Amino acid sequence: MNKFVSLALAAPLALLLAACGDSREVGNVGVDWTGNDIAIEAVADPEVDGVVCHLAYFNRSFIDRVSQGNWFEDPSYSALDCSVMGPITIGDINTRAGGEEVFRQGRSLIWKSLRVTRVYDASSNSLIYLGHAREIQQGSGKMSLSVIPLATEQVIWTNGAPAP
Repeated sequence: MNKFVSLALAAPLALLLAACGDSREVGNVGVDWTGNDIAIEAVADPEVDGVVCHLAYFNRSFIDRVSQGNWFEDPSYSALDCSVMGPITIGDINTRAGGEEVFRQGRSLIWKSLRVTRVYDASSNSLIYLGHAREIQQGSGKMSLSVIPLATEQVIWTNGAPAP
């Protein structure tokens, strides 16, 4: 029975530690002596094959969290750049002006998140990727933008291209 209780207590901790590792991370640059880092992740669009976005964001260190007194929140700043990696195959995407979220990562314990939203611009036949923060209290004014023009690429629309 004692082994069962120990296993029951250890399992959630093991799952939490396993969730800390992220296979999308392609780089991690140290920026100061306190251990603050800039992480770089490769973000794939689940509905658009042939495009990869690289998202860079700030990770606060333990020392920074102690000195600032804010344990549960990371800054909203981010940078985003997207590139064509081969033929583009576009699945069932939302072509309305509000776009569609393709990535989300929590940046605080409850409210703040870092997001990547894809918007299709029919007038220029482009995919626009917007990296931005979403915060309840202070808004989300920190953003980054990357555009993939489709007119110069080999593009296949699995559900037919939208009307211009």
